[in-house]
Amino acid sequence: MTALDQVDDWAPPHTAVGWVSNHGASDRHGQSTKVFELASITKALFAYAILIACEEGTLSLEDPAGPEGSTVRHLLSHASGLGFDHKTGGPGGKLAAVEHRRIYSNIGFDVLAEVLTQASGIPAAEYWHEAVADPLGLANTTLEGSVAFSARSTVEDLLVFAAELLSPTLVSPTTLAEARTRQYPDLDGVVPGFGRQSPNPWGLGFEIRGNKSPHWTGKTNSPATFGHFGAKGTMLWVDPVAGLATVCLSDLAFGPWAKDGWPLLSDQILSIPK
Repeated sequence: MTALDQVDDWAPPHTAVGWVSNHGASDRHGQSTKVFELASITKALFAYAILIACEEGTLSLEDPAGPEGSTVRHLLSHASGLGFDHKTGGPGGKLAAVEHRRIYSNIGFDVLAEVLTQASGIPAAEYWHEAVADPLGLANTTLEGSVAFSARSTVEDLLVFAAELLSPTLVSPTTLAEARTRQYPDLDGVVPGFGRQSPNPWGLGFEIRGNKSPHWTGKTNSPATFGHFGAKGTMLWVDPVAGLATVCLSDLAFGPWAKDGWPLLSDQILSIPK
């Protein structure tokens, strides 16, 4: 039994998993071409379009966006003060002051979509397809609806995206380095499903592992590991120290099976000779 075979014993009816290294080695298990709902991994995909828009001058990370005093940078790093959705917080969904604490927010990404649409003159999802999906050849990845959680994709496509995050071609290494750098690093907050973290580091659209415990990545993942997981039972992480990225997609909502399984899987993948 290999490290990847263990997913056959997990609770989801269908699970697909794969990894890729910065040297081009890779492996996968399960239906790697099956299309799954990604849930919040969508945020990482869409954040990449925002980074491209900033490089080409369509946007700036310091452009005002969201509540007064908030910027594109604040929205990407969940530091704008907006709540999770419009049912939380006060007028406009605001729950706290800017840079007061890390509040995981779907609203913030919907605001980013509006900002990108206005700045580019192109619907945000269309911009993402033209800037990210088409150049990378993500033929089985779609983004229709909220840029916070509505994308669908396959393990094969996400391994291509993961390889891009290991060695960028669509943005400069400097831009990617900024995206995986802790933004407002002292902010506390809650990682959904894993509780309050002090601090709760986040990059530009990517969660950063840091020293969080418990966490959905492995104990042997470096603190520099970045990525995202989704409520549909999906996760993607990139460990730049190990030079390795892993994708796991399923069709069962995130729950105890994922909290127990993902870290063990991650540690075993990290231990595989590459």
